[in-house]
Amino acid sequence: MFAAPAAAPLTRRAVLRTAFTAAVLAGTAAALAPVLRARRPRQTLTPAPFAEETYRGRHIAVELAGTAVRIDGRPLHVMRRADGSYLSGINHFQSFATPLELARAAVDELGTTQLAPAAPHHGG
Repeated sequence: MFAAPAAAPLTRRAVLRTAFTAAVLAGTAAALAPVLRARRPRQTLTPAPFAEETYRGRHIAVELAGTAVRIDGRPLHVMRRADGSYLSGINHFQSFATPLELARAAVDELGTTQLAPAAPHHGG
């Protein structure tokens, strides 16, 4: 009766195209495997604990794990020096052993003056 149509002969171009496609897929999978394996569920960040005290009528909060210092709720810019001491913009010619000592010295220097509100960061 009817004969089935003959399959098209496999050409060199078809073989090379199939091999190239398989190589691209394998390379992509190999490149993405470490990324996909390393995906972890999102962790919620908890705020760092603060040491708080009232010094000369001013509220001082110092982050225990870093260099965040607040005086009456306003941030004081603190920098860590290479030798491990701290300095700030209020008294930038003197170094202090701890952020708490630095905050107390800033309160002494400020007197009754308030810190300026934090300025937004540029480029962010």
